[in-house]
Amino acid sequence: VQLQASGGGLVQAGDSLRLSCAASGGILSNYLMGWFRQAPGKQRELVALITRGGTTTYADSVKGRFTISRDNAKNTVLLQMNSLKPEDTAVYYCAAGYSYKGGLSEDDYTYWGQGTLVTVSS
Repeated sequence: VQLQASGGGLVQAGDSLRLSCAASGGILSNYLMGWFRQAPGKQRELVALITRGGTTTYADSVKGRFTISRDNAKNTVLLQMNSLKPEDTAVYYCAAGYSYKGGLSEDDYTYWGQGTLVTVSS
């Protein structure tokens, strides 16, 4: 499975962005899907995940602002990001995994996209 993340850019605080993760070579509805991010000088962290059944989990820092969803018709996973803050600045990665439980760890994911940069100015 190859994943392609897109939708990043430079925005101002309070703006919105929608990231997309498109796949080839696999059907994303068959996978656990996650969005991670890595800010400069920091470790990569989980932002949100969605299970095969549609259950979602969010990092505390993005709850109420970000929404992860699937568009099965387009074989994509989306991350809607609202009320962006400068601390959301990072490279965002989508990932797909086979795990049927958890999903909080990078180890639960097998395939990774190349990352898309989100920069939020104050």
